[in-house]
Amino acid sequence: MARSTYISENLTQNQIDLMLMLDEYEMDIFTLHDLKELASDQFDDINELVENLVHKKILSRIERGKYCRSNFRDEKVIGTRLVEDGVVAYWSALNLHGLTEQFPNTIFIQTTKVKPPKEVFGVSYQFVRITPAKRTGVVKEGYGNHSYQITDVEKTIVDCFDLPQYSGGYAELIRAFTSAKLSPEKMIAYCQAVNNRAATKRMGYLAELLDRKDMKLFIHFAKHQVKQAYNPLDPLGIDKGKFNAEWRLKLNISESEILDIANKQY
Repeated sequence: MARSTYISENLTQNQIDLMLMLDEYEMDIFTLHDLKELASDQFDDINELVENLVHKKILSRIERGKYCRSNFRDEKVIGTRLVEDGVVAYWSALNLHGLTEQFPNTIFIQTTKVKPPKEVFGVSYQFVRITPAKRTGVVKEGYGNHSYQITDVEKTIVDCFDLPQYSGGYAELIRAFTSAKLSPEKMIAYCQAVNNRAATKRMGYLAELLDRKDMKLFIHFAKHQVKQAYNPLDPLGIDKGKFNAEWRLKLNISESEILDIANKQY
């Protein structure tokens, strides 16, 4: 805060009016730009008003130009407001969709922008940059000022197979894939957008092994993505295992282990 910013001992009428405006528009999280658009010429210096309210702990600063009420701590909403096109994704989305009971210590936010990791109000956020072509399967949850974007179930699964280092581990991912109700048409569309043949093969192989009759269309699609090169089933796993010629996969997790993991649901 600038040294010249005046800190009043009590709320001024302008500060009260600003808080009443937030009440009127039911805003718990906002930017300075939002306030300036709503207020028009009602206040002489919104920046100073907001800084006074932050000093008095009535408002909290999230980062430069972004604020919330002092009691607002919804990490999903805050995380998606930290970057222009933020979407809750990967392990965080798995948890919110009820596909894992493990709760990550970090909130994963997918974005097409570059942004370093950040901690806000004791919560760690990691921003995973994707190309614009991969930005699909995004839905909105919540209402009004509390709304946030999140990848839908199918896109969450595809994203986690695309970048499993953000999924909470392959065992968690296998369990999620086993229990998730999936649309084969959506799975095909998202795999085409993400364009990761190895990830598509892995999901097709698992769908066939787990006898997912609802995924026959997807299995057929996945088999047409198989090329000559072999890929490990778990790209982060050990470098050994039997070879599956049909799917061109190196099974560094055995079929018996996969079925054991799949059967041990929460």
